[in-house]
Amino acid sequence: MSNVIFYTNPMSRGQIARWMLEEVGADYEQRLVQYGPEMKAPDYRAINPMGKVPAIVHDGQVVTECAAICAYLADAFPDAGLAPQVHERAAYYRWMAFGAGPLEQAITNRSMGWEGPEDKQAMLGYGSYDLVVDALAGWLAGRDYICGDRFTAADVYVGAQVDWGQAFGTLPANPAFTAYAERLRARPAYMRAKAIDNDLIAQAETEGAGA
Repeated sequence: MSNVIFYTNPMSRGQIARWMLEEVGADYEQRLVQYGPEMKAPDYRAINPMGKVPAIVHDGQVVTECAAICAYLADAFPDAGLAPQVHERAAYYRWMAFGAGPLEQAITNRSMGWEGPEDKQAMLGYGSYDLVVDALAGWLAGRDYICGDRFTAADVYVGAQVDWGQAFGTLPANPAFTAYAERLRARPAYMRAKAIDNDLIAQAETEGAGA
């Protein structure tokens, strides 16, 4: 019996959680949730009141939000070695929070065409898109991973955003981002997770075309 129930949709941030599940080698049961009424229905909102995916249930504990899911799974499956060591905690927590806050907010706002005026940027919490990009690129320059030489759960969460940003142009093709994304894409767990979600997307498109 699977000890993790994974609620997802392949065309969502659930791809991040699946990658993390594959990295830790969790035995998980996938439950696909469709956008619209199903995702907003009382049954699913009992799992995640926000009515969005992903979410996991592990040993009766519900975890939502991709950063939290990644950090939780790293702790719950210690044999995978993806939780931070003592000397890695500063970078690990710093950049996980950066990814969930300034990075995602800056990318989302820019994608929506929102740009804070210069005299109001302090109110945004992240300043400006360019400042966020420069901060992350500066950290990754000369480092293989968020915590230095070793892959951790922070690389799943932050790395997924960099990977997406390089694929869809929401982040510039900075050499530090490009090299980092290439390292992540070579990971077997990344490739397994992508193959699963890509197959689910293709299946949904085929079924939609035949409807």
